[in-house]
Amino acid sequence: MANHTHNHVETYEGLVGIGFDRETDENTIIYYLQKFSDDTLMKELITRLSNEELEEIFSLLTRILKKHLKDPEYHRLFLKDDHP
Repeated sequence: MANHTHNHVETYEGLVGIGFDRETDENTIIYYLQKFSDDTLMKELITRLSNEELEEIFSLLTRILKKHLKDPEYHRLFLKDDHP
């Protein structure tokens, strides 16, 4: 059984854009990240990204995770493991 879900992108029917209001901004980020991480898109896009772009994406995501998640949350929510 799969551990990851991407339901928002399949069900969200609201506005996709930034700057309208906080709720729309949040929904837009979820929508974009789920679309961005699609396996078919990533298969095409990943080889076109420069080393710098790969590092930039990795650094941004790592920085956000470290800033906003405690270690147990990181393991449970991101790594999907049972780390104590």
